Amino acid sequence: MTRFLLGALALLLGGCAALAPRPVTVEQRLAALPASAPVSAPVTIRWNAQMVPWIEAETDEDLFFALGLVHGHLRGAQIALLRRVSQGRLAELAGPFATDIDHALRALGFGRAAPAIVAAWPEETRRLVQRFVEGVNHATLGPARRPPESGLLGLTPEPYTAEEMLALGRLAGTDVNWLSWFALLPERERADFRRIWARVLEAGSGAIPLEDPLAHILAGSARAGSNTVAVAGRRSASGGALIANDPHLGLNLPNLWLIAGMRSPSFHAVGAMVPGLPFLGFGRNPDLAWGGTNMRAASSELFDVSRLPPEAFRTEEARIRQRFWFPATRRWRVTEHGPVVTDAPVIPGRDLALRWIGHEATDEITALLAGARARSGAEFEAAFANFGVSAQNILWADRAGRIGRFMAATLPDRPGFRAEGPVLDAANPAHTAPWRHLRDGRSLPRLVDPPEGVLASANENPREWTQNPPPVGYFFSDGDRVRRLQEVLAARARLSAEDLMALQRDTRAPRAESLAAGLIARLDALPGGAPEPGFLAPLRGWDGDYAAEARAPVVFELLLARLVPALVAEGRSLAPRGPETGWNFLTTFLLRDLDALPPARREALLRQAAREAAALAPAGATWGDLHRLRAAHWLVNLPLLGGRFVFGDFPVGGSRETPMKTSHGLIEGRHTVTFGSMARHVSDMSDPDANWFVLWGGQDGWLGSAAFADQAPMWREGRMIRLPLRPGTVAAEFPHLTRLSPARR
Repeated sequence: MTRFLLGALALLLGGCAALAPRPVTVEQRLAALPASAPVSAPVTIRWNAQMVPWIEAETDEDLFFALGLVHGHLRGAQIALLRRVSQGRLAELAGPFATDIDHALRALGFGRAAPAIVAAWPEETRRLVQRFVEGVNHATLGPARRPPESGLLGLTPEPYTAEEMLALGRLAGTDVNWLSWFALLPERERADFRRIWARVLEAGSGAIPLEDPLAHILAGSARAGSNTVAVAGRRSASGGALIANDPHLGLNLPNLWLIAGMRSPSFHAVGAMVPGLPFLGFGRNPDLAWGGTNMRAASSELFDVSRLPPEAFRTEEARIRQRFWFPATRRWRVTEHGPVVTDAPVIPGRDLALRWIGHEATDEITALLAGARARSGAEFEAAFANFGVSAQNILWADRAGRIGRFMAATLPDRPGFRAEGPVLDAANPAHTAPWRHLRDGRSLPRLVDPPEGVLASANENPREWTQNPPPVGYFFSDGDRVRRLQEVLAARARLSAEDLMALQRDTRAPRAESLAAGLIARLDALPGGAPEPGFLAPLRGWDGDYAAEARAPVVFELLLARLVPALVAEGRSLAPRGPETGWNFLTTFLLRDLDALPPARREALLRQAAREAAALAPAGATWGDLHRLRAAHWLVNLPLLGGRFVFGDFPVGGSRETPMKTSHGLIEGRHTVTFGSMARHVSDMSDPDANWFVLWGGQDGWLGSAAFADQAPMWREGRMIRLPLRPGTVAAEFPHLTRLSPARR
């Protein structure tokens, strides 16, 4: 106990810099960059007022060193934390509370394939990655002051390696299906599980238990959602093809992207990068722009290994260091079908191994480096032949006015998915056979220059855009977002970049409109008419717009909050917070389940729900009064101290499946959005300078920095930052200068 108390005191004293960070100007942050560096020739880094870097280097190797330097300087603490997550080392920061989480993360094995990937890299990839890693280390291991949160978390500088970078990349490529599987596994013992699974498959979405710490970690770091649209030149007001995309991830700060521009002999591009990874996830070069959405592909399989012989298993062991306490030892088994992840107590079930494409030696780094230099759609698609995780729908637009989309993924060659459930039998050769032959993007669907002249993707089922798709996955977006995107794109003969910027802020959900109309019709059909007519009035004629100033979403969501648990009590769901509270389930089953009830029971439920929802509704409250977007550092999750890291709380529009996604579950009052549209990009290929980006938050991860959250007002107001490609425009709009000079030998 004494050791724990002394450790807690040290934590508080060491955390003073984080709890009360001193203000730091952009100029001060730039002055902290080292001027001397191991580069072969001078490198220029230009910065704008938001600390967006634009790097000019005489060699590709020096460019990647400078990129790593920028990543380390702006996001060193974030990279250190993500690295520890990917390695299962959270107990080093949080103590014994995180040991079971570390056990699960180590069993999942995000770095398992790293040695094989590094060994297979082309020489150019190896060289550029090594220079990037050297840049990160130059920024984080030098004499500069450590980030404010270092003392609070006990973060000490450590050399970054290529293998650790790959583990971090695999963490970002987490299979989103895991979240649903881990939520459903406890239900497999129920006699009616096959019926439950059938409903899950019909709805096309499983449960995501965000109250679970492991689910929080995986959902917050994985590329789980997004919107992307592309417009052909013949449908564009400028005559150039357009692209717009906005990834959906956790909304804590710092953002999980940072923006950069770059030019060297082989690279000339602007775009967004994941901190600690050396590639552009989305962006634009002079000839091509691109963005993507998560395919929601099942890049994994769960295998029941209980019938395998003892010799099919080997045991791995980890010594987990625990802050303020003694080290702990944890073990898990490994088979040819993957690690037995249920050996970690926080993952439910028994004797289940995880086979994941992320454990294979696919090469996303080489693919994305080649993609950033592509000069045509065909060249761009070819770059992704060995891309594995996370599986992406990628859209592109080129300078010739063409557009296209393709699946960037590696998947087992499955004949289909079983109706019995998500777990296969490792002792059955028919179940393991699909993993003997893997399909990559070369044999998956693609589409170029559709007759409509537009493309839209929003994590939808592939049946929305291609005929007879191969078995890709179980769980997809409801389709609300992609249909709203298509509806808006079809409404204008010619579309502009400004139209796409407005579309990214659209807050309408067509299926909310139809579901609300269905509920009103059933309430009106009750003897004596609908109860609580004053409360329900805003729903009549509602178009599904979750505008912050609207009243109707308040009525609709509170009505759902009281009605859905009542149906749970009727035995038509798994649990009050189970999968059937999700949007896919509501649009698929809610009205159907209501209509299946005996009339008297249906009447009683509807009357009770309307009465209770009316009592919950604050007088005159709008959606933005209840639906709040919080500007908060990820340290907000700390017990007791978390409130010190909230920097603002704002009304916001949008909902679960609106184009401007601000996700939530069932609500009964004021609530905070933690997942949604957290970055935006628009490019017009008619003009090399017509590229705009914005982040929820800011570029700099340093607490107290003027660039920590300076883009949050821009995000809220729909403003964006221009990232040009022409050298003259760059020089004019990025006036702050850092020059890296070759270090003296």
